[in-house]
Amino acid sequence: MKGWVFVALLLTGSLVALTGLRQFFIEPLANPATNGVWFLIQLLPLMLPLPGLLHARLRSTFIMCMVSTLYFIHGVLITFDPDMRLLGVCEIVFSLGLCGVTAYMVRHIRELEAS
Repeated sequence: MKGWVFVALLLTGSLVALTGLRQFFIEPLANPATNGVWFLIQLLPLMLPLPGLLHARLRSTFIMCMVSTLYFIHGVLITFDPDMRLLGVCEIVFSLGLCGVTAYMVRHIRELEAS
């Protein structure tokens, strides 16, 4: 189980890095303070279930699975922009990976709790 938590953290960190890359270097806003606030707003859904994911709690792992679909949708939307296509594809890959890993973890946690 610890290996799957590590993979989920790796994919979460990749989504954080992609969001930061896009927010601060590729499409920054005019004001640095506004940039930072917008970055935190974008990462808040990803960071809230993270402590529960570290402890492999069922509810937090399920919420992380659902939150990853938000990043998938965002990746699909920015993939249609020709200048952002590579970043969008990377976001799609990382979010689908996070969704798959956390869905597997939810199934495994439910099996452990049932027995």
